[in-house]
Parts: sequence; structure tokens; C-alpha cells
Amino acid sequence: MKFDQLSLSAPLLRALSDLGYENPTPIQAKAIPHVVTGRDLFGCAQTGTGKTAAFALPILEQLQASGLKAAPGKPVVLVLAPTRELALQIEESFRDYGKYLKLRSTVVFGGVSQHRQVEALRRGCDILIATPGRLLDLMEQNLLSLNAVKYFVLDEADRMLDMGFIHDMKKVIARLPKEKQTCFFSATVPAEVKTLSETLLQNPVRVSVDPENSTTDLVNQELYKVSKEDKRALLKHLLQDRQIDHALVFTRTKRGADRVARDLVKSGIPAEAIHGDKSQPAREKALDGFKNRRLRVLVATDIAARGIDVDRLSHVINFEIPEVAETYVHRIGRTGRAGKGGIAISFCTEEEMPYVRSIQKLINKSIPAFKHPYAQ
Repeated sequence: MKFDQLSLSAPLLRALSDLGYENPTPIQAKAIPHVVTGRDLFGCAQTGTGKTAAFALPILEQLQASGLKAAPGKPVVLVLAPTRELALQIEESFRDYGKYLKLRSTVVFGGVSQHRQVEALRRGCDILIATPGRLLDLMEQNLLSLNAVKYFVLDEADRMLDMGFIHDMKKVIARLPKEKQTCFFSATVPAEVKTLSETLLQNPVRVSVDPENSTTDLVNQELYKVSKEDKRALLKHLLQDRQIDHALVFTRTKRGADRVARDLVKSGIPAEAIHGDKSQPAREKALDGFKNRRLRVLVATDIAARGIDVDRLSHVINFEIPEVAETYVHRIGRTGRAGKGGIAISFCTEEEMPYVRSIQKLINKSIPAFKHPYAQ
């Protein structure tokens, strides 16, 4: 399928051509035809599937066709995102796709002065991308109203919940008009996400993208069988090898991530943890430090690690084996990119072996076990 088969107008197709995009991803091919006709959408998709274009393109198409223009402080489109990084990426996408349309977009988030953001709102912005905290701040100051919103997108709902934004989200939703089109995206669907989607969506179309089940041949996978008590010692032992110059370490819990990072720092290894309980500035500082190679190790939970895209990442280490096999594929897919090789190391206790068997069944290959000083 080509983009020109998706009922998109010439200015959008021209912008996509400039970007070198010809074929929609599966989520785009499934979602765009429904969203462009005004249907509410529940999309189950991970970061990296192209979901931003799945809502941005049909919303831009409708906005252009409707002729609606924003009054100062009254956007017509609202996209709610959990983090500054994601909000900035989404706003950049709207600008790229809408470069031949006379529409204005802006992004608002906390941790910086609101002055420029307020000026952009006063000039009138058709499309607003926001994080929940700053959005509510501006509304409480009467600098922003949501009563003209016709298109609402809630992105990464599960991550919002993980970061403790449920009350902020509910406050925002309560201020939105009843008559609007809503697109709701989440990579996972825990009970709270399901409940929230049911309150927001009217007769939605449901689309999902199956996780990629193959692991790239460029990633060498290694299994280390070890007791739970010896995992931290094994990690420090492996990191004595200077060839592991840049490692992303995954834990299952936020508390576990903090413990591992603290232990590494005590051993003189530059490391930080990143997870939903960390403040926005702390997450940005950790991510910047890792990307700029001031940090050798970043310890992350799965939800917090979404959107981390680091050049030349040599190693992914599964300090704990994920309970969902597809999660393993997403974790190790962060190395071995752009034709470069990478190594994925997994620490496995006896209790975690059923998870490993599920992973091996999914990827249709056996992960070789390696000897080490802490072998069980």
C-alpha cells in the first residue's frame, strides 16, 4: 500500500514525499482510513511503530478541510503526552507533515520558563502538544482554554499512569468538550487503561499492531544462569570489561532500578536510573548523560525506556528477565541498529527459566548459556 491510497490531500502527500516516506506502517494503514472519517480510535501500539503519523496525518487532513482556525489561547487540536521528549517529537512530526498547510502548532511542558509558550498561545495555535502538569498550570492561570478542542489525542496512556498522572489526566479530560474526536494510544492495556478508554471513547475503532517477534541477527544473545543474590556482583564483574562501553540495563521494577544504579555508582561506575517516579528534569539529565556518554550505564524500567534511541549502543543487559516474551524483543532491539552489531546479555535465575523458554519459543532460537564466576 502507498500513502496516496489513504485519502490524504496533495499538500500532505508532498510533505511525506519530501521526508522520503512512500509506504505506511501497519498501524498507519489500519488507523488513518478510520481517523480521517472522524471515528474515535483505540490504538494498541509500541513506540517505533509509526503511531504519531497514524493520528497526525488524518487530523491535519480534517483540520485543513474544515477551515477551523484557533483563537488566541484556544487550540483546536490537543495532544497529551507523558514527557517533554515525546511532546517535542510529536510537535516536530506535526510540523514536518503540515509544512505545506497554513496551520500553527506549539508545545508546552514544565521545567522551563512558560514565557515563550504563553506568547505562542496568544498568537493563536491550532495544534497544541502538552504534558499534563504544564497544561493544567496554564489553564489555572486562565492563559489557555480547552473549550474549542475538536480533536483530542492521549498518547502512551499506560506510561502516563505509570508516572502518576492519572489525576492530572482526569482534570484535563473534565475540561474538554463532549463533542470531539478522540484517539487513544497505549502499548499495554492494564485495567486502569481500559477503564479510562471506556470513559473517553465513543464507539471506537480498535487497531493493534502485533509486536515484532524476530530478533535481529546483528545482536549476539547470551544467557548467564545466576542466583538472585549474585546478580549485582555479576553485573559489576562484566562491567570490568572496558569493551562494554555503553550499556542499557533493564530491571522489572523502579525500586530495583534505583538499587542497581546505586550499587554501580558505589563501585565507581557512572550510572543512573530512569523510571516513572523520577522527576522530568532528572529523567532528562540521565538521558542526556547517557546519550553524551558521560554515563556508562543507564538502568531503566521498560516503560521509562520507551523512546530511548541511542547511537552505537553496544550492550543491552537484562538484569531481570521480562515476564512477557515480546518485551525481550523490544529490549534487545535497542542495540544492533543501523547495521552495527550489538550484544544482549540476560541474567537468569532458576525461577526465571520459564520466561526464557517463552522467549526462545517466540524467537524460534535457543539463547546460548555462558560460563561465569558466579554460575549456579
